[in-house]
Amino acid sequence: MTRREILLLLLLSAIWGGSFLFIKVGVDELEPSVVALSRVAIGALVLLPLLLSRGGLGSLRSYIVPLVVLAMFNNALPFWLFGFAEQSISSGLTAVIQGAAPLFTVLLATRMDRTQRVTGVRLVGICIGFVGVVALVGLQSGGDLVAALAVVGVALCYAFSVLFAGRTMRGLAAVHVSFGQLGCATLILLPLGFAQRPDAVPSGTVLLAMLALGALGSGVAYLLYFSLIASAGASRAILVTYLVPALALIYGAVLLDEEVTISSLIGLGLILTGTALATGVARFRAASLAR
Repeated sequence: MTRREILLLLLLSAIWGGSFLFIKVGVDELEPSVVALSRVAIGALVLLPLLLSRGGLGSLRSYIVPLVVLAMFNNALPFWLFGFAEQSISSGLTAVIQGAAPLFTVLLATRMDRTQRVTGVRLVGICIGFVGVVALVGLQSGGDLVAALAVVGVALCYAFSVLFAGRTMRGLAAVHVSFGQLGCATLILLPLGFAQRPDAVPSGTVLLAMLALGALGSGVAYLLYFSLIASAGASRAILVTYLVPALALIYGAVLLDEEVTISSLIGLGLILTGTALATGVARFRAASLAR
């Protein structure tokens, strides 16, 4: 990788790792639906000028149905689940559990295409990774257990989304895919987000967190991600999967005084090791479209 590509990778990892921090700050005063709506709406607004400079909305017409599906499972539902989960568990733990998304992607790929059977080292990797997921989820109790399971649901959503996008978004430019799903997700989340809007204006800290979550976590991050794919290839862009959970743990510990437990570190190690073996790292061609 060139220095520019490494810089893009580190910057993207820093932004997506920080998204978990911004969500945690947001749900202190806002409902998860409002946090999710803020993220997709602001992200869409950031991408709108670029979209208009590259042909506008016309090319999206024939992709409306797949974009709605992608918006639901790659944006609206997982973003709401993130907010719901972080009401109970730490931002770092949330990031670590959702780091298992590539493992689910490998498993779903085998169900959708039987020629992609998982055997040998890849099968061992999946088993190792899921030991880490089960261990982390199993250590939770009560509301924390429900929250941890919600994050597992996010990983499943992301796994389905990347496979679905690979089949349905061919021929559509990256900026159009990004804006299309964020725009559709905004419409999906708008009724619930509006109904659960806060009675008073949130604090300045929360407003800034929502601005950063939307503008950076969705808008700028998508541009960096697809630029990295175009420059270094998807097989190297997946390296972001390995950096985001670790950075989220650091952010949570330093900025939110979240405890970094031994179980979280062991779970992170198992999940990342399993993901590396299951995906082959250099050969795996798809990473999650958004965090």
